[in-house]
Amino acid sequence: MSVRANRVGEQIKKEMTDILQRELKDPRIGFVTVTGVEVTGDLQQATIYITVLGNEEQKEATLQGLSKATGFIRSEIGKRIRLRKTPELIFKFDESTEYGNKIATLLLELNRQQDQQ
Repeated sequence: MSVRANRVGEQIKKEMTDILQRELKDPRIGFVTVTGVEVTGDLQQATIYITVLGNEEQKEATLQGLSKATGFIRSEIGKRIRLRKTPELIFKFDESTEYGNKIATLLLELNRQQDQQ
């Protein structure tokens, strides 16, 4: 990934966090954290990785709310970041935190079993 794409990604991440906290009023959108943004080298697409606090139902509702608001979010980002063309936004769940928690739980379990022996 190019340095420019990295910088644009970081800027989008910052603006996304602000938009989620201040601008969006959709009740479906729960407690969302933007964990990362990957921008393609040609700056045409931005994949926004999010984590959502809550169960599967709340996560799905949040994703639906975000996809409904994509046009608004994209135009807001377009106003805030000076780019010739605002990237197309794609929202995905960041599975890495869940994966990390799962590994931590497994390690704790292993340590407990070793202590009992």
